[in-house]
Amino acid sequence: MAYGYGFRPVRAVNHSSDGRTGVAILGSTGSIGRQTLAVIDRHPDRFKVVALAAGHNKNLLLRQLMQYRPSLVSSASPFEAEHPQGTRGVTGPEGLIAVATCAAADIVVVATAGHAALVPIIHAINAGKIIALANKEAIVCAGAIILPLAAKHGVAIRPIDSEHSAIWQCLEAAPARQIKRLILTASGGPFLATPAAELDCMTARDALAHPTWSMGAKTTIDSATLMNKGLELIEAHWLFNMPISGINVVIHPESIVHSMIELCDGAMLAQLASPDMRQPIQYALTYPERLESGIRPLVLSDVGCLHFEAPDVERFPALGLARQAGEAGGTMPTVLSAADDVAVAAFLAGQITFGDIPTILSTILDRHQNQPVERIEAVLETDAWARREATTLINAVVKANSAR
Repeated sequence: MAYGYGFRPVRAVNHSSDGRTGVAILGSTGSIGRQTLAVIDRHPDRFKVVALAAGHNKNLLLRQLMQYRPSLVSSASPFEAEHPQGTRGVTGPEGLIAVATCAAADIVVVATAGHAALVPIIHAINAGKIIALANKEAIVCAGAIILPLAAKHGVAIRPIDSEHSAIWQCLEAAPARQIKRLILTASGGPFLATPAAELDCMTARDALAHPTWSMGAKTTIDSATLMNKGLELIEAHWLFNMPISGINVVIHPESIVHSMIELCDGAMLAQLASPDMRQPIQYALTYPERLESGIRPLVLSDVGCLHFEAPDVERFPALGLARQAGEAGGTMPTVLSAADDVAVAAFLAGQITFGDIPTILSTILDRHQNQPVERIEAVLETDAWARREATTLINAVVKANSAR
């Protein structure tokens, strides 16, 4: 086994005239985007915000523009407020690409969730930017395209997700030939101890009450179904060039051990830290250096016990569906990810139940005729097909429920 295609990162070449690393952020108003800016605030001598892209939270985006004065900003819809002097504004998908390829950027932080980041990531790689990645879906759907492209251009992909960052850090300590398997840890979400018979009664509010992490709504619901871990499993397959069969998932409610690797002699290496996303974000920005982070120190005697258990795939079938899609490869992971996007949105809107989510995903996966991922167009076409199928199926579920 070797780490993913040229995965080992290299240091950035600073383009800023003052020697600071130029940072562009896709999704600056989201959870990861805001925490990235908090890391930059702590080290203003090391980093300079050069471009920002955000969705519809224009009030927060305007405050960010006034504070950081980037040369470029992109918003999902027209931005009526006046930009600070020296900041150029772009709207829509072209704006994401413009931010991802900003000439002053050394590192592009991909903090947006969903499939909208796919094309901007490809453009950023072609432009030679280092990618600090917090978006699972792009690699899940197009890892077969993105990782070879990054290798071709000598571009580093540095994972921000705490689990993949942990594996990355552990892999630094061992030669690739000695790695036996990767072990992703999962908190188990808010329903870890909820009886199976009660799961279908859980509301969006219940599912959003994550016991450990503060995340966006989509990721939090995926954590509750364990789909988040399933997507991470497929992502790890691509990032670290490890077969799906060589990646395990273990439930670890304390979220102190962020992930582990097992070596060929039976030894295991783990990365431990307080559950705070600023640590993996900062490491992705500063690699190979480590800087003071301001994160609460981990005191194991205060933590007390650490617990581990196997995931219950009967109660949480989404994890099993993700493993099956990852093993099938091709466009199956795209179907899974796109349909999950639609199903989670329907659950958050109160249209379907918690238990409907994996049922809908399973049905759509069964309907799909798999094909290899050789072109981005195939990914985008499959994405659109899966969303249409999911919407049709959800409408049928809603109609059936209202008829009862």
